Amino acid sequence: MSLQQAIEQKLANAFDSQHLMVENESHKHNVPPNSETHFKVTLVAPEFEGQGKVKRHQSIYRVLAEEMAGGVHALALHVYSPQEWEASGQEAPESPNCMGGSKKDPAFAQGGGE
Repeated sequence: MSLQQAIEQKLANAFDSQHLMVENESHKHNVPPNSETHFKVTLVAPEFEGQGKVKRHQSIYRVLAEEMAGGVHALALHVYSPQEWEASGQEAPESPNCMGGSKKDPAFAQGGGE
């Protein structure tokens, strides 16, 4: 099972999701081909009603603790209650383009980044 599939399965089992999409965005970053290091998760679940973003993200990080401690380097989370999802037009924002790590950011050149 791929890491992407494991993430999908764990989230589907943990939440009463009305919409779940896990996208491997590793190819947009400075990593070897076929990597599974950067993911975008869009999750719509009634459990998130009345919760702030921090609590929502914490609940996902708890479910994916093993993956976050292992190969996952970045996880973009777009987490909605059903009402918020409807109001959003049922679309998560696009991920920004990778800046190329050490190629663009001076912090990386000094050892402070990815």
